[in-house]
Amino acid sequence: MQSAEGAWDLTMSTPIGRMKAVIELRRRDGVLTGTAHGTGEEVPLTEVVLDGDRLTWKQTITRPMRLNLAFDVTLDGDTLTGTSRAGRLPSSRITGERRGVRPEPATWA
Repeated sequence: MQSAEGAWDLTMSTPIGRMKAVIELRRRDGVLTGTAHGTGEEVPLTEVVLDGDRLTWKQTITRPMRLNLAFDVTLDGDTLTGTSRAGRLPSSRITGERRGVRPEPATWA
């Protein structure tokens, strides 16, 4: 099973334009939890489930308007693709990339 943990830079193609956000996922006591950051707010992720390479979660945002969003993405290593849906609105396409860990600088003995 793939790991979803880490920080992910997301790009969402929505009816009102392209939006960017960051989600941070971590495992606590065996449970996957997370937080989303974007458009000046930080919101918790709920119902975070990783099933094989499929990752789903829900979140509520208040900017640019109040929406309850449901995400359904597929992980492929350090990239993800999928959709988000806000109620009856059309699905928005999501792409994402895991933020890399910076390598330690080389040291010479």
